[in-house]
Amino acid sequence: MSYPNNHSVHAFRNQVRELSGQDVVRCIQCGKCSAGCPISPEMDLQPNQVIRLIQINDPEAVLRSSTLWVCASCQTCSARCPEDIDVAKVMDSLRKLAVEQKVPLGKEKGAKFNELFLDSIRKRGRVSEVEILLQYNMATGQPFRDTHLGLLMLAKRKLNFSGRKIKELGSIKEIFKNSKRFFKEQVS
Repeated sequence: MSYPNNHSVHAFRNQVRELSGQDVVRCIQCGKCSAGCPISPEMDLQPNQVIRLIQINDPEAVLRSSTLWVCASCQTCSARCPEDIDVAKVMDSLRKLAVEQKVPLGKEKGAKFNELFLDSIRKRGRVSEVEILLQYNMATGQPFRDTHLGLLMLAKRKLNFSGRKIKELGSIKEIFKNSKRFFKEQVS
């Protein structure tokens, strides 16, 4: 992987700071970001570990991590940080760096979930939870994963099988078209 100012010991850390506007050197490794993260059980690196790897300038480990792609950007980590580091913004910046540098994903499951999630939004303008869950479980070879939870949610009428579309689906299609154009400009 190539980084600007490779002669600098902290080239990667500086690049992340420039892109995100966040100074991860301030992180005191308290672990509050990881403790509050609702997605942490699915991560190969916890949020505080990602920040530490940036601090010690290890782009290889960070950019190949599936954590970047599993992160839901829910802002829980950012809200809990006593040093006011916007960890979610750092994760967004890391995803951008990984895409720009064509870094292969740490795990294909994260890429598959993102693909299914975006396809659902493209088709309906919103996520169809049932459809995405079934497709993801089939794609990852775990067709009956979380079935017990699905049955509980069904009993409480928390699942919607209709997969309704939003009224302004044309606006969503325009957003995808513009983002694809923007992405091509950024990567090329």
